Amino acid sequence: VRLANRAELPFVARGAGTGLSGGCLPAEGGIVLSMMRMNRVLEVDYDNQLAVVEPGLVNLHLSSRVGPKGYYYAPDPSSQQACTIGGNIANNSGGPHTLKYGVTTNHVLGLEVVMPDGEIVWLGGKTREVPGYDLAGVFVGSEGTFGIATKVVVRILKKPQAVKTVLAVFEHVDGASEAVSAIIARGLVPAAVEMIDQLTIQAVEDAFGCGYPRDAAAALLVELDGLAVGMAAQTERIVAACRDAGAREIRTARDEAERALLWKGRKSAFGAYGRVSPAYMVMDGVIPRTKLPYVLRRVNEIVAAHGLRVGNVFHAGDGNLHPNILYDPRRPGEEARVVAAGAEIMKVCAEVGGSISGEHGIGLEKSDFMPLIFSAADLALMRRLKNAFNPTGLCNPGKVFPTKKSCVEVGPVAYRPHAIEEKGLAQRF
Repeated sequence: VRLANRAELPFVARGAGTGLSGGCLPAEGGIVLSMMRMNRVLEVDYDNQLAVVEPGLVNLHLSSRVGPKGYYYAPDPSSQQACTIGGNIANNSGGPHTLKYGVTTNHVLGLEVVMPDGEIVWLGGKTREVPGYDLAGVFVGSEGTFGIATKVVVRILKKPQAVKTVLAVFEHVDGASEAVSAIIARGLVPAAVEMIDQLTIQAVEDAFGCGYPRDAAAALLVELDGLAVGMAAQTERIVAACRDAGAREIRTARDEAERALLWKGRKSAFGAYGRVSPAYMVMDGVIPRTKLPYVLRRVNEIVAAHGLRVGNVFHAGDGNLHPNILYDPRRPGEEARVVAAGAEIMKVCAEVGGSISGEHGIGLEKSDFMPLIFSAADLALMRRLKNAFNPTGLCNPGKVFPTKKSCVEVGPVAYRPHAIEEKGLAQRF
């Protein structure tokens, strides 16, 4: 990083490359720093419920490491088998259990960071009570524009005593949408409330056979966890809320194998789309829960107007939408229609008081949409903050803020040797 800064070369840190907004693409060329070999668990402190890890550690590997002692790492993106802790930090990623446990920033206590000029600093620490500005909180979600994390202190949690997973099947999407608000309105806080529409259900069943009814218009996957005492009563209240909203069928997983199969259907949905479409673009917006029926109707109308199809599978409990617009890039003009439909969906999210990103970040894909939810003064303040961390602009340039390039327009970047390679200090391999 010091050499890149001295040579005025742009650089970007990259984890597993599972990001969906172009955040780790070298938009202006330069050096790509792969973090995948920095993948160790450096320390686990079970008494204080924390771990120190490197940024290239795969998300799920942390839970696998601490699981035998009865602990786990709560943030669980659908890509948790491949995505890294560093990438999760960049985008402040969440997952199905965000409703109860929050997103990545709620589980990061401190970070060792290489600043854009090469200086090494610590942000936060090993406790929540760190005086001064919450610089760790500022860093999480900065999409690699503030520096590069090289060590991360995260919280680990005790596994809950009991878990109940409920599948509610609906004849109409509106009924499933209304059930989401009804569950929360009853004072319940499930660990997760996920919605899956018919196109997605059929794709999942064709690929994996997870037991979802193929003719259902929508299904809700609701999970409760916590103390064993009272769990049965809470589950009955979930069932009652879904029944009152018009669920035609409700079943509770009888054992861990059945629960795992239901979750496999949810977490394998993105891969299953490959069965029904050569390509798709995943959108990521957030809306108030009460707006779900209206916004889902608008999503389907917008996509249909562009002559395309859409599958919806998302974190309904916190209103985090993931419309997956299906298309064939071999057909002339179809990719442009996908981008146009996605832009309209983002505008609808903003119009109902929502956000243009819940967990995928802004990156290149949505930088031009930032003015939909932020004023010029807001954006100017954010730029001032970024400039305080990254005054040269060399650290992951061209991201977050509006630019003249979209994610689709960037394409491959021609290779050129950087200064240390030209001087014989490094070799390309």
